[in-house]
Amino acid sequence: MNKDLSLKVAELLLKTKAVRLQPDKPFTWASGWKSPIYCDNRITLSFPEVRTHIRQGYAQTILDNFGKPDVIAGVATGGIAQGALIAQELGLPFIYVRSAAKGHGMENLIEGAYQEGQRVVVIEDLISTGGSSLKAVEALRAGGLDVKGLIATFTYGFALAEEHFSAANCPHVCLTDYSTLIDVAAKTNYVSETDEATLRAWRNSPSTWMQDNH
Repeated sequence: MNKDLSLKVAELLLKTKAVRLQPDKPFTWASGWKSPIYCDNRITLSFPEVRTHIRQGYAQTILDNFGKPDVIAGVATGGIAQGALIAQELGLPFIYVRSAAKGHGMENLIEGAYQEGQRVVVIEDLISTGGSSLKAVEALRAGGLDVKGLIATFTYGFALAEEHFSAANCPHVCLTDYSTLIDVAAKTNYVSETDEATLRAWRNSPSTWMQDNH
């Protein structure tokens, strides 16, 4: 992870409210977990300068970590728009992976033109447990593509995700992460010292956080 880029992307996520921090009014995730953070990186697409900075950050990170692939693949839905922008930046073909196969027509799971053996880098917007990301990686491998790795805008850095990516033998890198985001939020007085402590405590035990704090 490029430290300067990581700090800048964290700042942009907070500035555009793509990430919202509410320790006093927790969000409820689909998993049922209570969380003081909500992340929707698609919001960055609405800001041209921010969008450009993130797109260029992705492109350079791909080249630095994996070299230039043959094709870019986005993960539905958050990785589609971002992936298309990155493919354009690198002058590469773009495909995307559906969350489920189409129920009609060709019943495709992968949309777009590609060939077996092509090297692909996968674009995701967010990594929590890594489950949906690795489902896409699995689909691409089943399609005969050589997955070089996956890049996401943001990761919570959960140990579970690291275990999943390791087990799938899929290298991954993120533009920024939860620890960096909280560092930036604290330094810019986006959150108070008390809130900072609460946010760091959640990261250590997200599934039991509400029980621990109430």
